[in-house]
Amino acid sequence: MEDELIDSASLSLPRKSQLPGTGFFYPDSLDEDRTEERIAEAVDGAEAVVVADTDADGLGCVALVREMYDATLEWATFEESVTDRVERWERDEPLDDESDEDEEETDEAAARSTVALVGAGPYSLDEALEHVAEYAAAGIDLYVCDICPDEYAWIEDELAAVSDLAASVAWYDHHQWDDETAEKVRETGADLVVGASDEECSTDVTLRELDYDFDERWTELAAVTRDHDLWLKEDPRSDDLADYAYWTDPEEYVTVVGVFGVDLPEVVEEYIELRRVEKQQLIEAAVARAELKSVGPWTIGVTYGRCSQNEVAEALREEGADGAVIVKPAGSASIRGSEGFERAHEVARKVNGGGHPRAAGCKPEIYDDMLDYAHHWTTQGATAKRVILRAFEEVAADVESEAEEESEADVESDESSAE
Repeated sequence: MEDELIDSASLSLPRKSQLPGTGFFYPDSLDEDRTEERIAEAVDGAEAVVVADTDADGLGCVALVREMYDATLEWATFEESVTDRVERWERDEPLDDESDEDEEETDEAAARSTVALVGAGPYSLDEALEHVAEYAAAGIDLYVCDICPDEYAWIEDELAAVSDLAASVAWYDHHQWDDETAEKVRETGADLVVGASDEECSTDVTLRELDYDFDERWTELAAVTRDHDLWLKEDPRSDDLADYAYWTDPEEYVTVVGVFGVDLPEVVEEYIELRRVEKQQLIEAAVARAELKSVGPWTIGVTYGRCSQNEVAEALREEGADGAVIVKPAGSASIRGSEGFERAHEVARKVNGGGHPRAAGCKPEIYDDMLDYAHHWTTQGATAKRVILRAFEEVAADVESEAEEESEADVESDESSAE
């Protein structure tokens, strides 16, 4: 197959909106081998390892740990690369997200922090912990940040192995944990601290729990990160952090906020503004193809496309939606809520996912082969939409059942009082 067929950067915007990025088309086996090699290189000689989600919140935690260990990389390591990307965008040579990561590989090899960054998510946490246990030196300090395992059984053996290796294990998060999973993680000896998901982000939790005297700029970083992660939208700088974390290599982001805090250097701001032109176009494409569906007591906006899900969800809320479903070309979906709908995590759990009451994610188990994905792309996620809307219906039925049970309990209580 010719490279041009999967080169996302060369696609027109309408097609780019409907197809996944270039990395989707690489076999998992190749991606797993590359991931294992990267982790082995990153943890080689490290005194501490941070396994974290690679959004702004998870990477904010990494920056804090590196500050505590005096292990922040130099900005000069990445400055030339950022400048080059800006110049290429100005020459109308847009880069795909995966291309940006490739640009940074040489820089990462040239300067490696003694606090290793291992990117992971709920579905890859087991592999990340396995590779850390295999390649890291005994006696490391391990931190896991901004990740909640969907099921403890998925990480049981890997967490046990890395716990035997590490001198200490600290886990800082703010997602919705079930009591059983939290208890089992703590039984391994891990110092698990879970913040209130509707009040603080994982960067807040990490800042509070690390035994180090951080200066004021780190408090500001946590506050601005929280503003976007909890979708408070009170500080415009939070969009800069979120977009930059999404568009660049994790090592670069951690270094920039570690050196500059929320006051990003001019060339980074320029890079963000250049990329936002396409970002807005992708948002508008997703909003234009959205439909409003009535499910139980809620109005749900449903759409499809490669886009920034939070901004799309906000636009759908303005059109009257209580909740939003944004199905992605890669097969996953984001579920967003509002004051009128705070059960996004309950819906996601019914479709192989999880998250917060107002922000969750999932990937329905409906893709058996590439024909299923072809159908997914050509129908703009029709099957995924149907499965997720069915999950909304099940949650609506649960809510109705809960209300009936409460009503019956109230009647029985009133009858008992009358007697």
